[in-house]
Amino acid sequence: MPAVLYGHGTEPRHLNLPGHELMLALKTPNVLIRLDGLDKNNLALPKSVQRDAIKGFLEHVDLLVVTKGEKVEVEVPLVLTGEVKAPGVLNQELVTVRVEVEAHNIPGQVEFDIQGLEIGAVPTAGEVVLPEGATLIDDPETTVLTVSAPRVADEPETSTEAAEAAAE
Repeated sequence: MPAVLYGHGTEPRHLNLPGHELMLALKTPNVLIRLDGLDKNNLALPKSVQRDAIKGFLEHVDLLVVTKGEKVEVEVPLVLTGEVKAPGVLNQELVTVRVEVEAHNIPGQVEFDIQGLEIGAVPTAGEVVLPEGATLIDDPETTVLTVSAPRVADEPETSTEAAEAAAE
């Protein structure tokens, strides 16, 4: 699998990586990939993945060199836990959060507790509790979700009322 490794002011390096192993690794978001056989800096973070438009096969990967202790910017899935108060209807608007975190401590997901939120609640990204060492990059005023009242459909006329109206 063709790949390009770049970063830290070094010249881009063109690599050929094992396709199957790379495909399996890329199933995990923000995975750190160890590249054996390099003189130094053997860890990389996938930055761009190109796939065949029809079949979805990997075609090319851009990898960013990372070093121990370095902070990187990544998008992490936002997982909601708990239930909103009935009869509220949940509308999730933010499904990932962008964070800056040490490359070796990238969380697989960030959880946001919505237990007991009532109708009218509009929590923001600034209210999301991030793992230790992570810093929010997104605007803290970005809406995470809204809790709205359920829509009530107009009740159709009952068949007896419709029959009476037709008889007249």
